[in-house]
Amino acid sequence: MGRVSPSPLRREPVQRRSADRLARILDACAELLDECGYEELSTRAVAERAGVPIGSVYRFFGNKRALVDALGHRNLDRYAERIAARLGPPGEGDWRAVVAVVLDEYLEMKRTVAGFTLIDFGAQVPLGAPVTGVNSEVADRLSGLLAAQVGRPEDEELRRAVLVAVEAADALLQLAFRADPVGDERIVAETRRLVGAYLAQVLDP
Repeated sequence: MGRVSPSPLRREPVQRRSADRLARILDACAELLDECGYEELSTRAVAERAGVPIGSVYRFFGNKRALVDALGHRNLDRYAERIAARLGPPGEGDWRAVVAVVLDEYLEMKRTVAGFTLIDFGAQVPLGAPVTGVNSEVADRLSGLLAAQVGRPEDEELRRAVLVAVEAADALLQLAFRADPVGDERIVAETRRLVGAYLAQVLDP
């Protein structure tokens, strides 16, 4: 499914050279997020790390929030690709195996991908905002993957269930990584159990 939010890019790269430059800028942003955090991040530091003029950063991004949002979008694209690469042919999967892959890949990215610990798929929506934020976008992607994999319609019931599961898993895994830099395995196990029990109410015959 398409993203709920618009692209944070001022302009999309057309030539390979521009795409490579954009990738370097996002890589630099991810590295600096790990090193100094969001508050200390600056577009100038990103430009210096990426080895590009500051004007190249502003060609794509209006400010550092847009830069971080673009990194989150790229992470979501790569997350969906990693999940799809591990799944079997569409229509032949067991939903429990799909959910296990979804959680495994998230944990692996959390532990190994630069910048992911801080922003994963982008900034969260504030309390009271419409349900069209980051987790809604993640739920859109995952409900589509899940529906195709198990051979069932991607209806509103499925999407709502996946959104609730994503929100619950997000909160619990944040707790797991606050308790342990690599994720407290006991909390991770409880997350798997909770998400599995909840989704069984919708996905089991």
